[in-house]
Amino acid sequence: MTEAARKRPEFRNINALSDLPNYRLPAAGWVSILHRVSGALMFLLMPFIIWMFDSSITSEISFAKFAAAFNVGLGFIPGWFMKLVALAIIWAYLHHFIAAFATFTWIRFTRSPKNSANHRLLPLWF
Repeated sequence: MTEAARKRPEFRNINALSDLPNYRLPAAGWVSILHRVSGALMFLLMPFIIWMFDSSITSEISFAKFAAAFNVGLGFIPGWFMKLVALAIIWAYLHHFIAAFATFTWIRFTRSPKNSANHRLLPLWF
């Protein structure tokens, strides 16, 4: 065995408190984490999205109430917070869409169809 092979550290038990704070995640790892967070955020905010859509198309009066929710607020929730929630929904949708599109593009152009089962699913996306 060479000298370099003997000096390599072995990580069998990773201590989450001492090892993970020093670990540098690559860009793809951050995108993956943000993609999961945006998906969870969209799932949790789905009732609010459905309520916004329902209230905006019911009538002109309900649309005025919906518009007032962003200006004045809704109950104890201020209007600026409603705008912030709407901005978070838009951010989550755009981030989720762009990350998914980038992942599918990466899979399509970097992986060989002979080595992957993804070649059967990708024509459905493109």
